[in-house]
Amino acid sequence: QVQLVESGGGLVQAGGSLRLSCAASGRTFSRYGLGWFRQAPGQEREFVAGISWSGGNTVYADSVKGRFTISRDNAKNMVYLQMNSLKPEDTAVYYCGAGERQVSLRYGYTSWGQGTQVTVSS
Repeated sequence: QVQLVESGGGLVQAGGSLRLSCAASGRTFSRYGLGWFRQAPGQEREFVAGISWSGGNTVYADSVKGRFTISRDNAKNMVYLQMNSLKPEDTAVYYCGAGERQVSLRYGYTSWGQGTQVTVSS
């Protein structure tokens, strides 16, 4: 079991930037993939970005390509989401997830954090 805790959310104006962090604990010796999802009011949770254990493979939702960057630091058991050029439609609760033996970084996450709120004003 892996425990995940997100941080770094907040209020930012459109065009601004935020950096989200997620700290992992528990079975951190496993070569797990990490990802970010988000859920806006009245919407289903959607995939945002994913990264392999080595960091060599990343995948992004079309809506954030070119604006968001996912990275990880295995020595610190951390995963990050750098969000630039933020838009009001990016407003959501952001969650990090962890998964093992994933075929795709877009799904297969079995552990989740509690979420952190990101609000982008126009």
